[in-house]
Amino acid sequence: MGKAAASSCSGSTRGLVSLLSAVPCLACKQPPPSSRAAMSLSATSSEGPPLAAGPGSDTYKGWLFKWTNYLKGYQRRWFVLSNGLLSYYRTQAEMAHTCRGTINLSTAHIDTEDSCNIVLSNGGRTYHLKASSEVERQRWVTALELAKAKAIRMRDNQSDDSGDEEPASQSDKSELHSTLKNLSSKLEDLSTCNDLIAKHGAALQRSLSELENLKLPAESGEKIKAVNERATLFRITSNAMINACRDFLELAETHSRKWQRALQYEREQRTRLEETIEQLAKQHNSLERACRGAPGLAGNTVTRAPKGNVLTVKGEASDEDEDTEYFDAMEDAPSFITVAADPTKHHRRTDSNLSGASEGRADDWNLEDSVFECSTRTSFDATGKDVVCKKSRRTRIPDKPNYSLNLWSIMKNCIGKELSKIPMPVNFNEPLSMLQRLTEDLEYHELLDKAVKCESSTEQMCFVAAFSVSSYSTTVHRTAKPFNPLLGETYELDRLDELGFRSLCEQVSHHPPAAAHHVYSRRGWTLWQEITIASKFRGKYLSIMPLGAIHLEFHSSGNHYIWRKVTSTVHNIIVGKLWIDQSGDIEIINYKSKDKCQLKFSPYSYFSRDVPRKVTGVVMDAEGKAHYVMSGTWDEKMECSKIVQSSMGCSSTEGKLPKTVYQTLSPKVLWKKYPLPDNAENMYYFSNLALILNEMEEGTAPTDSRLRPDQRLMENGKWDEANMEKQRLEEKQRAVRRKREAAAVVALEEGKDYEGYIPLWFERKVDPATGELICVYKGGYWEAKEKQDWSMCPSIF
Repeated sequence: MGKAAASSCSGSTRGLVSLLSAVPCLACKQPPPSSRAAMSLSATSSEGPPLAAGPGSDTYKGWLFKWTNYLKGYQRRWFVLSNGLLSYYRTQAEMAHTCRGTINLSTAHIDTEDSCNIVLSNGGRTYHLKASSEVERQRWVTALELAKAKAIRMRDNQSDDSGDEEPASQSDKSELHSTLKNLSSKLEDLSTCNDLIAKHGAALQRSLSELENLKLPAESGEKIKAVNERATLFRITSNAMINACRDFLELAETHSRKWQRALQYEREQRTRLEETIEQLAKQHNSLERACRGAPGLAGNTVTRAPKGNVLTVKGEASDEDEDTEYFDAMEDAPSFITVAADPTKHHRRTDSNLSGASEGRADDWNLEDSVFECSTRTSFDATGKDVVCKKSRRTRIPDKPNYSLNLWSIMKNCIGKELSKIPMPVNFNEPLSMLQRLTEDLEYHELLDKAVKCESSTEQMCFVAAFSVSSYSTTVHRTAKPFNPLLGETYELDRLDELGFRSLCEQVSHHPPAAAHHVYSRRGWTLWQEITIASKFRGKYLSIMPLGAIHLEFHSSGNHYIWRKVTSTVHNIIVGKLWIDQSGDIEIINYKSKDKCQLKFSPYSYFSRDVPRKVTGVVMDAEGKAHYVMSGTWDEKMECSKIVQSSMGCSSTEGKLPKTVYQTLSPKVLWKKYPLPDNAENMYYFSNLALILNEMEEGTAPTDSRLRPDQRLMENGKWDEANMEKQRLEEKQRAVRRKREAAAVVALEEGKDYEGYIPLWFERKVDPATGELICVYKGGYWEAKEKQDWSMCPSIF
């Protein structure tokens, strides 16, 4: 019995020692031998200094050449081996946001072709890699083999190999506290077992000593029995301690990977923060040097490339085999350098003639007296004199359900169907139609109310430019698509008594989809537009290009402004978190005075030092003289700076043309985005206006978007029913279209003319300013609403 116990304890102890040998020593903080071997491998890289790995880490980073295709051959890529996964990036900077590819080594085959080549294959994916030397190739092969062996051992116990390195949620914190509590409990068990072993060991030692001193055979039998009992207790206690140690080790190994990821995440965050601080310090120094090198400028200095090159975008396409579109920093983009201005200097200088000064003297720029007063009231406040009443509107909608999107459930329902008949689920939508999204452009309508009061056409142009930018402010978080309107669908927003305007939209065409919009304001302006959406899917992002001009006319002055929208880009369509960017140019033209404003929406660039979502522009009169500088961001605010002097800058290097330097006064805020309502993240990031767009109102036409059943079901959280209703409406619309096509065939056979679909409230006319055929409001809707006579409306729902 004693031998058996000793043998069992010896075997368990050897197993315990072997397990303990795989854990870093807590006293000396050194990794085990296998981990030290992996660390020694990570101490070198193909090119440049190595990136240090943490204790016990199997991370290995360096440059390798990867085969792309027969045109480009081998291209240099940055490879990272970590947690049994080999990932590669185009540059080291891409590690923060874009992984070009990953292969799991636990199921991969590693082969070597010649002295420098490595071939990795995993199912249908194969990487052909080349090292810079045979020694470097051997280092990589050794690191890959070690990582593969470790990945195979840990594969059964791994719960997450996705590389998610953001342990910031409350569930992770609670799990960490629970783990620490379990470890403390196990440690207490070990202490108790240790005390019991010491106690039983001392008793066993005393029994053995008494056994040696025995002389009588009778007494020896009793003592031997006692020794056996104590030895049995010792064996049981030892086994309990070994089991407790094994539980402790298994628990530690289970959570070690998560802790390593947490530590790695914190290190990368710290590194990125240090790089950001260093970059900010460099920018600060460059700004100080620029300020010291700009003598005689009393206000803000604006640099603009001549001949409107402010709007030129120079992009460079990526040469990566798995392309993602990135925009490099623009070389000729306008630079804005702000210098602290002394107001007293402005007044002293106004008596002199300023060469190139526009719009009078500098002291005319007065915040109290000017119409450029920043609006401080909240969205859709009713504070005008013509306000009769302010109705109570809803401030929230039902929270968005947390439904997971199963792509297979969508694809399996599309097998055997025509492409035009595949229904897109409402999971991709928000509970608003495209007509309602078009009406959202009026959220900052008070900018146009202020523009009416401007005496100068260039000042008025500033407010029109700010209004054109404000329409994009709601898109920064709105990644879901609106419902496509049915043909003949309408949407009205009647706020004539509250806010002085009334708006009407109608879907006037289905192929291609086109919507007409008309807004009348009793405060002195009218806006109309016809928008057609064209889109291009480019693999990883979707480009949405609105086609059609926006017209704005002021009643008293007759100023007629026309502009077009920029391109919207939805990134990470396939993989990653969706985000939206606006890029391109807007040219606003006053067809009466010939004033122009050129706005540039800078595309987002990871490598650019500019403010994200930046918008810049210049307001010029008919002679091309610049009067105001516009600057800001399309998701936050727009500012306007008055130009008091302009001059040509010094000639730059590399044969570039000299830039125009504008001396401006302090900027004034024309537009600032309203804050989102509380709990907006659970309400599709709707603004205050968007929340009331789908609110039921009495007296609307039976074709109004508020009455659309699938959209209403989605807003109420009944997505399954909404999908069924959406499919029914689309099939009904197809049946109506087939009847219309059949009628066209019959008319053709009889030699008659067939007009096709005719919009109910709009008619097509040639626009005298642009020469384009555009749908304009022909009247009759508001009169029909007053009479509640909707007999002419089709049944589309």
